[in-house]
Amino acid sequence: MNSPPNFFFLLLFFTIFTTSSSASLPELRSLMEFKKGITKDPQKLLESWTPAAVAEATAACPSSWQGIVCDEESGNVTGIVLDRLHLGGELKFHTLLDLKMLRNLSLSGNEFTGRLPPSLGSLSSLQHLDLSQNKFYGPIPARINDLWGLNYLNLSNNHFKGGFPSGLSNLQQLRVLDLHDNALWAEIGDVLSTLRNVERVDLSFNQFFGGLSLTVENVSGLANTVHFLNLSYNNLNGHFFNNSTIGLFRNLEVLDLSNNSITGVLPSFASLPALRVLRLPRNQLFGSVPEELLQTTVPLEELDLSFNGFTGSIAVINSTSLNILNLSSNSLSGFLPTSLKRCTVIDVSRNMLSGDISVIQNWEAPLEVINLSSNKLSGSLPPTSGVYSKLSTIDLSLNELTGSVPRGLVTSSSVTRLNLSGNQLTGQLLLQGSGASELLLMPPYQLMEYLDVSNNSLEGALPSEIDRMSVLKLLNLARNDFSGSLPNELNKLLYLEYLDLSNNKFTGNIPDKLSSSLAVFNVSNNDLSGRVPENLRQFPPSSFRPGNGKLMLPNDSPETSSVPDNIPDKVRHHSSKGNIRIAIILASVGAAVMIAFVLLAYHRTQLKEFHGRSEFTGQNTRRDAKLGGLSRPSLFKFNTNVQPPTTSLSFSNDHLLTSNSRSLSGGQSEFITEISEHGLTHGMVATSSASVNPNLMDNHPTSSGRKSSPGSPLSSSPRFLEACEKPVMLDVYSPDRLAGELFFLDSSIAFTAEELSRAPAEVLGRSSHGTLYKATLDSGHMLTVKWLRVGLVKHKKEFAREVKRIGSMRHPNIVPLLAYYWGPREQERLLLADYIHGDSLALHLYESTPRRYSPLSFSQRIRVAVDVARCLLYLHDRGLPHGNLKPTNIVLAGPDFNARLTDYGLHRLMTLAGIAEQILNLGALGYRAPELATASKPVPSFKADVYALGVILMELLTRKSAGDIISGQSGAVDLTDWVRLCEREGRVMDCIDRDIAGGEESSKEMDELLAISLRCILPVNERPNIRQVFDDLCSISV
Repeated sequence: MNSPPNFFFLLLFFTIFTTSSSASLPELRSLMEFKKGITKDPQKLLESWTPAAVAEATAACPSSWQGIVCDEESGNVTGIVLDRLHLGGELKFHTLLDLKMLRNLSLSGNEFTGRLPPSLGSLSSLQHLDLSQNKFYGPIPARINDLWGLNYLNLSNNHFKGGFPSGLSNLQQLRVLDLHDNALWAEIGDVLSTLRNVERVDLSFNQFFGGLSLTVENVSGLANTVHFLNLSYNNLNGHFFNNSTIGLFRNLEVLDLSNNSITGVLPSFASLPALRVLRLPRNQLFGSVPEELLQTTVPLEELDLSFNGFTGSIAVINSTSLNILNLSSNSLSGFLPTSLKRCTVIDVSRNMLSGDISVIQNWEAPLEVINLSSNKLSGSLPPTSGVYSKLSTIDLSLNELTGSVPRGLVTSSSVTRLNLSGNQLTGQLLLQGSGASELLLMPPYQLMEYLDVSNNSLEGALPSEIDRMSVLKLLNLARNDFSGSLPNELNKLLYLEYLDLSNNKFTGNIPDKLSSSLAVFNVSNNDLSGRVPENLRQFPPSSFRPGNGKLMLPNDSPETSSVPDNIPDKVRHHSSKGNIRIAIILASVGAAVMIAFVLLAYHRTQLKEFHGRSEFTGQNTRRDAKLGGLSRPSLFKFNTNVQPPTTSLSFSNDHLLTSNSRSLSGGQSEFITEISEHGLTHGMVATSSASVNPNLMDNHPTSSGRKSSPGSPLSSSPRFLEACEKPVMLDVYSPDRLAGELFFLDSSIAFTAEELSRAPAEVLGRSSHGTLYKATLDSGHMLTVKWLRVGLVKHKKEFAREVKRIGSMRHPNIVPLLAYYWGPREQERLLLADYIHGDSLALHLYESTPRRYSPLSFSQRIRVAVDVARCLLYLHDRGLPHGNLKPTNIVLAGPDFNARLTDYGLHRLMTLAGIAEQILNLGALGYRAPELATASKPVPSFKADVYALGVILMELLTRKSAGDIISGQSGAVDLTDWVRLCEREGRVMDCIDRDIAGGEESSKEMDELLAISLRCILPVNERPNIRQVFDDLCSISV
């Protein structure tokens, strides 16, 4: 039944193609073959690709086919343009080889996949090739250099990877080269030196490496014509263009080198008359900012030098073209510039600028965004109403500003974001005009979306005019002296998502029907009363407690809550008196029992120490552990006269000294190693006399002493101690109290140095930085306190600046710093963070029998890897290497084992000697990048973090420790060499942990993880950056 139609179709096909004098049969056959690869066509656009459509056309050329372009004279196919049509499929480009006149192949913005075959180089007529925003993969063939007529090449936003073809010298007609957002790599000098006559180059988000200190001969062909050059988010290192080469780029308009590791001092840009945009953030540049960039010499419109190491001062900014200026996160000092002519956006936050902020009144610029946060600016806030009519964002937080908040600043009709937190502001928060004329001029509602005045000394009531801010999303008034009742107008803020009123003196009830969009709510440490409204009962008790003793929480029982309001006064008074009597009786009995136990404990202690001294003459090794004490001692009491024992205990860095009471016989203790500082379970703590006294913290650690056991592929891995029933308590000395300064980096918590000094504490561990404790405040809030070793940290001014920067990091996968303490004595340097309930990745991987955890599944290990990479990406994007990445600094929190990083950026607080010791410790444990081992003055770097992550990925795959020495046929090797050897010899299954192997062959996902780990430990100039590693890890499907 189908043969006649098929015969007729073929006859028609043949008749059309043989009688046509234009499009040849091979061309049409090529198009039909090419169409077979397009398997997704939701709009059915390619249904027009049929021979019948050619027959109906006035010419035989298939110009009526969707996206087909023909030459008007010859009728040959010259273009295939199928951009952004939601098409998909695996394309076979060799099917187009018969299109001898094809000049334009444009398939951007679809979901095509497939490889580029070398035969693509045979399309010598091609002038425009755009395959961007698809899913093509594999290497770019070297024969692309044969497309000598090509003037536009765009392969961006695909999955191309591998070495970029060496040399594009044949592409003399090329004007646009766009390869951004792939995984291509090559020495950047080799690529740039072959480009001639190109006007636009975008190689961003790849893995190109090398420096830019090229010779004039190597760069002149590109420099004469290029207008746009983007090499951001690569692995570039070395120095910037030098003075002799930068001057050749006379046509350059945009230069973007963001997120690399370029070093050195910037040259003069005075000879670049066309430069409009210069982006150099997140590199390692230093020296002063070239003056011509801020003057009229260069017509810059955007300048971004943030997250570098620039120093010096900025006197004036007289540029009449500069629109966006970002100098944040450097080391600039001096005063604010006295003149600012043109900018609409200025960001000089996180520097060391000082002086009176009132100088901004002299700025003539039509500012819209101003960020001066995290400096040392002083003085009173100047009025802005009428001066900056378009100002929308103001961030003056973390300075030393005084005086009151100008009324016009808060009631402005243009400001949408205002952050004045962390200053010394006083007075009331006024939200209305002072007179009838001002009230008439005020808009009926304000555009304010984010208002943060936390951590000041503001007072008075919260005005009911708060409802004018009808689109408010964030309101933070925490840590002030506000008082009075909360206005019911708060429930008119329908879009409110974040409300923090904690640590004030508010009274009365919480208003009903607050915004249903609230995600963060905190009214703790006030004096509120009544019942918690229904829609706020979803929030945890910490949103209401401590404080608010008269507030009835949902789970409060009549016995534990305050006396109900509906009880008559006489009954209430009688009940209160009865409660007081009972409380006095119980307190008396408790005190008597406590005194008895204290006397008994004291007697036993004295007896034990007497026996210890008689048994071990001249040594203190027996005094370090006491079990079963009723009252936990305070961490922050020490005796500066205590001398180190003649035979003191020393431990390898990051190895926790743990003592078990049952093994303290004959003066011998079993020391269990390699437990995370944050990773102990409840009820297990550790102590030693060396770690209790801060004066003893600078004992030099010894080697861990691990050795490979013959015949075993795994050396003696770390062992772990089962949780004891009773905690080992901390021995303390004289009742000194903390008399220094406590500085908060987070507005969500507050306590005094006195509270901290009396906080019961337990030793958690010891690292190259010092000793870690768990401290419990009076409120029940648990902290980890890192007591830094003597002589380790920088001077106070530099320490304060750096710790403020580290403390500004906030991410779900880090444990943020909350505060730091600087005491009058050198040994009193403390870092404070939240105590995280969970164990370290090291414990989860290497815990021996008996195990408290099931082995991590492969999917859990991938999630851990992604979490760690995501956090590193966050840190690196903000110019901060972790510097001390290892499994003991990765805490797996909660039932989902969410990874949380600790100890990040601490090298920035250390002296050069402290940094060298930290890196030496990383080397001993197996996480130090090779380039750090050979550097004369090693410092942590982004690429060193990537190396350490690669080692951790290997540990996740193998469940072998980086410090293990593995015996095999080729002798004893470390983990990285062993994994490389297994991969090279095709023995991948030999190195996969049997708990996740699941078969005779490794899975595709395991192979991918192995490949990523091997790329991470490549030489530094070939090593990927963290963004590429993160993207690769996210692409693994589990």
